[in-house]
Amino acid sequence: MFKKLFILFVIFFSVEVSAQCAMCKAVVEGGNETIAEGVNNGITYLMVFPYVLVALLFYLLIRYRRKAEN
Repeated sequence: MFKKLFILFVIFFSVEVSAQCAMCKAVVEGGNETIAEGVNNGITYLMVFPYVLVALLFYLLIRYRRKAEN
């Protein structure tokens, strides 16, 4: 019962949480479009690498399992 209430509490209040740091928010709200584009490009750049690493891990695991079966 406690787990269900906790999950409901987290879901309900997570909508109100702001997920931006103060510096990023201040830069984007400053109105300079080139800086805002730079922030967006930086976020995309940082987001790509975890996906590449996970894909590489799965590739290596699949290759290892196929080699072990033979």
